[in-house]
Amino acid sequence: MYLRRLSLEDENNDSVFLWGARQVGKTTLLEQLFPQARYYDLLQAKEFERLLRQPSLLSEELASMKEGDLVIIDEIQKVPQLLDEVHSLIYRKKIRFILSGSSPRKLIRSGANLLGGRALKKTLFPLVSAEIPDFDLIKAVNNGMLPRHYMVNNPWERFRAYIGVYLNEEIREEALSRKLKSFSRFLEIAAISNGEMIVYKNIAQDCGIDYRTVKDYFEILNDTLIGYLIPGFTSTLKRRAIQTPKFYLFDVGIANYLLNRKNLLPGTEVFGHSFEHFIIQEIIAYLSYSQSTEKLTYWRTNSGYEVDAIIGEGRIAIEIKSTDEVKSRHLKGLKAFLEDFPMAKTIVVSFDKYPRMLNGVEIIPAEHFLKALWNSEII
Repeated sequence: MYLRRLSLEDENNDSVFLWGARQVGKTTLLEQLFPQARYYDLLQAKEFERLLRQPSLLSEELASMKEGDLVIIDEIQKVPQLLDEVHSLIYRKKIRFILSGSSPRKLIRSGANLLGGRALKKTLFPLVSAEIPDFDLIKAVNNGMLPRHYMVNNPWERFRAYIGVYLNEEIREEALSRKLKSFSRFLEIAAISNGEMIVYKNIAQDCGIDYRTVKDYFEILNDTLIGYLIPGFTSTLKRRAIQTPKFYLFDVGIANYLLNRKNLLPGTEVFGHSFEHFIIQEIIAYLSYSQSTEKLTYWRTNSGYEVDAIIGEGRIAIEIKSTDEVKSRHLKGLKAFLEDFPMAKTIVVSFDKYPRMLNGVEIIPAEHFLKALWNSEII
């Protein structure tokens, strides 16, 4: 059992939309935290069919609930009509709801009732290092952090099943059945672009489709929480920065599968790419769980200087290197960034044995960095 870092308790008794990609552990978390809640699972065919046919059953069945009682509806996006009933129950009876699902996309596109600000929006990510006893960094970089994948020695078949289910579900939801081949090809190219700047026209050429279709497909990945677009940091003055966003899949294990990267070991180039992805994945989750108002960006100049992660308005600059000994040549991007933001806290996350300072830059071993991150000592 993992002790998740996402808090769903609320002192104001607010209702919550809980979003998260498939298999991140939403249902397990809700069952652990709220075993006494009234629970509706819309993945169950009979439950789905009767509430789809007659959404008003929800109000009838909850008529005896009291103010503050909790009701959980899992996979709420499958029956958007229920949200009108939920809205009424929150307003009239002050019942608290947790409405979970794999994506808000269908609700938004259908014009469903999003409760007019009466529900908080929270996201559950794959596991993070602080949630796993005896956390194994090398295993995480290889397997990713979806619970079913992290816990096994060889998750390859589970990766294959996951991608198959995702494709089938999203293709059906988006009515793209005639475009399955192009979307599958796009997903492969998107994986190749993982951790890189996105150039829609280049990807369109590789996929053999229109660049506007590529933009639509990236929107699907973003809206279904399968990927993230990290914007470029452009506030520096001395050097012109690139605005083009970078793309990261939501889990490094899924990226490894799509790129056929297996048995990754420190010291190799492919491990370095996956290691960077993993650290970015942890930072994204930390910023969300800690309810930080600071944004994650990256910085790259036209002349080629780059920093992997910028927190806020240049307050923290983080470079990610899988080397076991950071040297001065690894600090070029951070030094260039400091010319515009001399007060920035600069960090290199690496496989150095011990923390140290190098030319004013903090060198932090990866496992030290992860512990400090989740102890709120980094951001």
